[in-house]
Amino acid sequence: MSLVDLIAQADERGLAASGLACLDRCVPLLGGDDEVLRPLWSSLADGGADGDAWGERLAKARAELDSADPAPGSGSAPEAETGAEAAVSDEDRAAALARRMLATAPDDPCASALRVWADACSAAALQIHRLLDVAADGDGPLVAAELRRQVAVLELLAGRGAGGLRPALEVSTEGRRVLRAVVSRRARGRS
Repeated sequence: MSLVDLIAQADERGLAASGLACLDRCVPLLGGDDEVLRPLWSSLADGGADGDAWGERLAKARAELDSADPAPGSGSAPEAETGAEAAVSDEDRAAALARRMLATAPDDPCASALRVWADACSAAALQIHRLLDVAADGDGPLVAAELRRQVAVLELLAGRGAGGLRPALEVSTEGRRVLRAVVSRRARGRS
């Protein structure tokens, strides 16, 4: 089944986990630690995307990530411009997409809001991986792996319900490690 079909058929928990997994894999761009989104994963395990618990935990994660130092090379664009518009790096674009995923997460996670968010997170995560992939044209291995992870998360939740959350988190953790290594390697390459 295609990624689009999986998102279209996902229930509320699947949609929340899909969007959260995309965001979780992109945390290295925001300078957050690996555990910053764990409370949101816990709220899904505790009964789905319950509005109160989800909203409180989302606000806490936003506050932590807003105060985190961005990853090297994924900060804001240079403030001083010299005549022409300052160049914005691929890392800056990727970090902006990750920040947008966090900013647009629904505070009140109803199914319709989660569906829009999950779809937007899917597209943003694929674009982030496309920006950071080493392939000069087309979709390289980083993008292909991200697509596989997105499909895997949705299939795990569709097939196992709440029992699919732990393996979905493991898939996300693996992707986060890969992206952290890519960001680190790109920063070393610029040094």
